[in-house]
Amino acid sequence: MAILGLGIDVVEIARFEEALERSPGFLDRVFTPAERHLGHASLAANWAAKEALAKALGAPAGLNWHDCEVLREEGGQPRLAVTGTVAARATALGMTSLHVSLSHDAGIASAVVIGEGA
Repeated sequence: MAILGLGIDVVEIARFEEALERSPGFLDRVFTPAERHLGHASLAANWAAKEALAKALGAPAGLNWHDCEVLREEGGQPRLAVTGTVAARATALGMTSLHVSLSHDAGIASAVVIGEGA
């Protein structure tokens, strides 16, 4: 396996909360129903993961935010579920697996995404 894409993003949680207040539709536009119940720090980390994934995919136009969902395994480990436009771009790049790491501390949420393939 080789690394075919790498993305990182950092979000200031207070600024993210302000964006949610200014644009109430942002929550529905960007997050799936399964993600929307999370607290603001976790939502900010999910937003960072979606942005990091877009960067790992080369930030092409036309990606649908709902085509990437950040899920948690039973033990809390995050994973990415991709469909539609996001899955098509990953496939076009030869990516067969995606890895994500999330963090939030001291008012900052961050995410790193690695795309691997043959």
